Amino acid sequence: MLSSEEVRKFIAEALACEHIEVRGDDGQHFEALIVSPLFEGKRPVGRHQLVYAALGERMREEIHALSMKTLTPAEFAQRQS
Repeated sequence: MLSSEEVRKFIAEALACEHIEVRGDDGQHFEALIVSPLFEGKRPVGRHQLVYAALGERMREEIHALSMKTLTPAEFAQRQS
């Protein structure tokens, strides 16, 4: 079973991110907020595909569900204000 911190670490190692929050208590279902400049110009599906690629086989074998909010740095800053 994975911890939220492990999932955060796997994403951070594979994607250039400015901010990552991952929550999940049962080791299989997670929620994530991911802020990356790599999301610029991409639609939500493309952003999610980048995260799924970062997690690789873990998405098939260890993570049952991952709910994501994927934002660019500008979108994140706008939400913070």
